[in-house]
Amino acid sequence: MLHTRLSLALRDGALSFPQHGRLLVIGPGPQHDLSALPKDRVTVYCRLFPDHARWTARGFDTVSALPDHGYAAALVCAPRSKSQAQAWVAAATTATGGGLVLLDGQKTDGIDSLLKAIRKKANLLGTLSKAHGKLIWFDTADVSEWSAADTRLEDGFITRPGVFSADGIDKGSAVLAAAMPDDITGRVADLGAGWGYLSHHILLRPGVTALDLIEADLVALDCARLNVDDPRAQFIWSDATQYRPAQPYDVVISNPPFHTGRAGDPELGRAFIRAAAAMLTPSGRFVMVANRHLPYEDTLAEQFGTVEDLGGTPGFKLLSGIKPRRTRR
Repeated sequence: MLHTRLSLALRDGALSFPQHGRLLVIGPGPQHDLSALPKDRVTVYCRLFPDHARWTARGFDTVSALPDHGYAAALVCAPRSKSQAQAWVAAATTATGGGLVLLDGQKTDGIDSLLKAIRKKANLLGTLSKAHGKLIWFDTADVSEWSAADTRLEDGFITRPGVFSADGIDKGSAVLAAAMPDDITGRVADLGAGWGYLSHHILLRPGVTALDLIEADLVALDCARLNVDDPRAQFIWSDATQYRPAQPYDVVISNPPFHTGRAGDPELGRAFIRAAAAMLTPSGRFVMVANRHLPYEDTLAEQFGTVEDLGGTPGFKLLSGIKPRRTRR
């Protein structure tokens, strides 16, 4: 869809890129097609590890930190989070020195609301509507107040735009933290650690000798570095479903995601369960929280010799798997 809108704008002459200089693309996901851009001039910024790996594999110059200067133009792929989209527009404006910025997104992700705001903040050069979305391009934007800023939650936790549960502690994580077993010991992993709420509570157990926070969102992991100040903690930017430690863990704790974009996808949680089983010692233990309606028990039974229901609340269930089956094969 991005490719269609971008190709049409370029073909019709409504949009043209500067003839020289680097082009910055911010936040493209697996659904985006960048073939309309001159690949040898493009730098791709990705905060998510799988996206970073995917664009690198496709041969793009890919970075994990937002550049702050040196670009002739920038394209922002609008995310679902409005605050993150605004922060990315501000970063694009800074990187181009107030030059050409493009913003592309679907109506379901709030592109119309962003266009309305940009009309008040920038010199709007053009728009193109196609395939239930819009491509917007503008320059000389005055959006410094949109720059990413830390949010301080209760108990002093810090979050940033676009991270999961940026506006408050996730209810499922709170349930797991309140009921977390006291006998957690040894090497532990927080799988999909986010900004570090569960890790903070894991490290209250004195028997924990080491804790790896494994998280795909680098911005969330950077928040975790601020929220978890403990020498036992190590911060790992990786795809939680693919990561394998050099040494197995005694315990894995997780509040796995179950959304891909707007769509619910229980397969994500199942992938976390399978990954946890592959990371554990033969007698290892996995503890997770999930929404009541999500069907994870069968996958736990496939992956672990013993499955326990640890209770929970009307909205959330706490489950445990012990002795991963893969270690006995």
